[in-house]
Amino acid sequence: MSGDISRRVELAQNPEPRCPVALVVDTSGSMDGQPIRELNQGLAEFKSAVQSDHLAALRVEVALITFGGRVTLAQPFATVDRFDVPTLVADGDTPMGQAVRLALETIRQRKQEYKQFGIDYYRPWLLLISDGEPTDSGWEHAADEACREEDRKGVSIFPIGVEGANLSKLARFSKVRQPLKLKGLAFKELFLWLSKSITIVSQSRLGEDVNLPPTSGWAQITT
Repeated sequence: MSGDISRRVELAQNPEPRCPVALVVDTSGSMDGQPIRELNQGLAEFKSAVQSDHLAALRVEVALITFGGRVTLAQPFATVDRFDVPTLVADGDTPMGQAVRLALETIRQRKQEYKQFGIDYYRPWLLLISDGEPTDSGWEHAADEACREEDRKGVSIFPIGVEGANLSKLARFSKVRQPLKLKGLAFKELFLWLSKSITIVSQSRLGEDVNLPPTSGWAQITT
């Protein structure tokens, strides 16, 4: 059974509202070594934490887009039990704009599938994680597109900078949230925060405002 057919069957079998999260992660060469190892571990922790909550496991869907040399949809949207966490390898430059464009398109396509099957959904999240700055031409247009989609309330964007990231360029991808800087290599803490946050959202009423856990465990204030 192809992945596309499998995802549609899963929608038909599971009528729970969906809480989609697109992880857009930098796998460029500068992430080599300990950073990419910590990122891989954080992704595994995220899957385990969300899967341990029965309702969140039914509602939270994850897509993974990587950008290192080239942009790859490493994981189309799937509930966490079907999220096959890959072992990411760092290589290449940082085509961040292309990655964000692919994430936005992937989100739009998934929302169409929700509508087709009569599935309610929460506003999608897009986490953009990078330790550098965009190297692709035209990334500014992708940033503007992301801001327009966020302004239409089609997505909530969370820019996150690892050590060395150009925070001023990351800030271009959201007019709602300033980029947060990761404390050292606290990927595990970041993804545990994400799992707690998205579990809270998935158990709220659709359209309800929720209070998210503090980011102090993994983010540092920049001046």
